[in-house]
Amino acid sequence: MVRGRRTKDGRGSAIRRRVRAPALQKEGRGSSRDSRLRDKTVFITGGAGFIGSAVAERLLPSNRVIIYDNLSRNALPYRHIADHPNLDVVRGDILDVERLRRALADSAYVIHCAGITGVDTVVKDPVQTMKVNMIGSANVLEAAATLKYCARVVCFSTSEVFGPLAYRSEESSPAVLGVAGQARLTYAVSKLAEEHLAHAYFKGQGLPTVVLRPFNVYGPGQVGEGALRTFILRALEGEPIHVHGDGTQIRAWCYIDDMVDAVLLCLVSPRAVGESFNIGNQRAVVTVYGLANAVIRLLNSKSRIEFVPRPSADIELRVPRVDKAKAVLGFEAKVDLEEGIRRTADSYRRIL
Repeated sequence: MVRGRRTKDGRGSAIRRRVRAPALQKEGRGSSRDSRLRDKTVFITGGAGFIGSAVAERLLPSNRVIIYDNLSRNALPYRHIADHPNLDVVRGDILDVERLRRALADSAYVIHCAGITGVDTVVKDPVQTMKVNMIGSANVLEAAATLKYCARVVCFSTSEVFGPLAYRSEESSPAVLGVAGQARLTYAVSKLAEEHLAHAYFKGQGLPTVVLRPFNVYGPGQVGEGALRTFILRALEGEPIHVHGDGTQIRAWCYIDDMVDAVLLCLVSPRAVGESFNIGNQRAVVTVYGLANAVIRLLNSKSRIEFVPRPSADIELRVPRVDKAKAVLGFEAKVDLEEGIRRTADSYRRIL
């Protein structure tokens, strides 16, 4: 059922934009840092997605938020913002330059979350991956650069720019692009190109950009691909949990609330401008096999673990070093892995 007040799409035609859906338990922190941004207009590309919608949920009580999204992965039904009077949703694509510019015109803050992500999606269409992540990002940065006043542009890169073996990688660690022709690597390459462009706009045109490299974000409201999401949903249903390869791949997992904290800090911290930051939880480290076992144990599930062939090249080791984010932003992840799994599972139980 569609509900809520009317808004405008990028061409000026009226569309409806509220969808009733199962609600997740609200996990918003309501910390004092959230109130440091008030009465502003914040434009979020990909704002209907997992991270973008969580950021919007935190900002909406005190700010106007414009979400610009093609709704291919729509997490809005699972947020507590469906009828919020401060929310406008514009259905559009970042490859549509004119619509993007019109939608962004009244904004002072830009959070660029839109992009092609997820291993299966990337491998299926590497051409579209690179078009959206490179050309689309160029469109967003150019549109922001034409604003009369732009206070901040936060761009999302990826931890995959560090390559298959990344242990406590720093922001200054060299990027590893791998072998040309491997479809999965088009994601990292395209995101690294976005990073370079964001820094170029800062240095060349003074656009106040910030780049974030998220490390394995998970939590309530996640849509699309995601290992923890899949593991938890299968465990709740008692279905087999599939682990690619031998399960010795190592990951550090960051809960969604911690990721949102980092985004908000980048919006308000003067020292963030022109910088890149690793964002993750360097204490929540586990093998993929260990993660599957932890999910089964914490959820008291009867699922069994099945090992399956890897569908493409994989990342063997991905653990961030977040000293810079702590020193410059005051960021530190707070939610440990077991607590995050419990919170996520509780939210999925209500949906199921």
